[in-house]
Amino acid sequence: MNSKTILILGGGIGGNVAASLLRKRLPRAYRVVLVEREERYVFPPSLLWLMTGERTPKRISGPLDALKQRGIELIRGNVERIDPQARTVRVNGIELTGDYLVIALGAEFAPETIPGLAPAGHDFYTLAGAESLRDARLDLREGRLVVLVSGVPFKCPAAPYEAAMLLEADLRRRGVRDRVTIDLYSPEPGPMGVAGPEVSAMVRQMVESKGIAYHPEHAVAKIDPPARRIYFTNDTTADFDLLAYVPPHRAPQVVREAGLCGASGWIPVDRGTLETKYPGVYAIGDVTGIPLAIGKPLPKAAVFAQAEARVVAHNIVRAVTGRGEVHSFEGQGACFIEIGDGRDRFGSGNFYAEPKPRIAFYPPSRLRHFGKVAYAKFWLFKWL
Repeated sequence: MNSKTILILGGGIGGNVAASLLRKRLPRAYRVVLVEREERYVFPPSLLWLMTGERTPKRISGPLDALKQRGIELIRGNVERIDPQARTVRVNGIELTGDYLVIALGAEFAPETIPGLAPAGHDFYTLAGAESLRDARLDLREGRLVVLVSGVPFKCPAAPYEAAMLLEADLRRRGVRDRVTIDLYSPEPGPMGVAGPEVSAMVRQMVESKGIAYHPEHAVAKIDPPARRIYFTNDTTADFDLLAYVPPHRAPQVVREAGLCGASGWIPVDRGTLETKYPGVYAIGDVTGIPLAIGKPLPKAAVFAQAEARVVAHNIVRAVTGRGEVHSFEGQGACFIEIGDGRDRFGSGNFYAEPKPRIAFYPPSRLRHFGKVAYAKFWLFKWL
């Protein structure tokens, strides 16, 4: 038996699942190597609960060292260089070579690309940002709360709308809602547009029914932190007392420098197998750019990263062992949408459907909220 090495770059949802499944299904003679810079994995969907003080960092995270117990070789460090043609990477100054390479490095947050953004507000896409927003919200007893989408695309299309509704519920719980106005600004023409106009309209109605003013087609140009003022490219401005924002997203620098990105700014892949133009090199999750029939990209969401990881892991095992049939990612996805007060909506469907995605959108209920809570706990238990 010839030994082979599978390199997985990134220990987020996609990389974690891919590494775990490969290790489970391949003989120990095959090396499964996961490269990740962080010590702990944070489950991103739960950051919204951390933001409102309903969770602690420990409850939404787990140590990545747990993966070593499964026989996964974990290398902690930054990926400094990728040569996709040779399937080599440099980590901590050391060159690694793989027979197969899975790129799961996610999206890089770049708040510095918008002048004034980082010092003016709090992002809720990182652990540090969600913690600072959790603390800052307690000082807001009157004035104006602004939730800002600073660029597209961004991962988890529902997140800014969930954040606005959860913060609105938090203001009511604290008895100050009648003294605080809430505005949500986004460059999008409507919420979650990739799900179709019907779903988009329902999400907008949910937000506005809570007294949250929604302002579509507002792309931020810069922010004046001392004046607490946002300047948009359409020559309008908005003042705020507390700013919660979605940071700009882009492909990681090491991916861009490797020449892996296409015209979209993300890695183009075969939409079924997730293989790049380089044989044996795959990309999964937020780092990819997959166009849909409607001209929009597949959303960046955990549910897709996990499904793509399963497909890639299966197909690498098949290539190594010669057993089984080729699997294909078929664009199925689903998500819970928090609306506050312990209630969630739920949407699911096929995003690869033509001529447009087919999405079912279910009404809010406490049962669906319990489903999201249970899923978050289960994910950390199963994969860490």
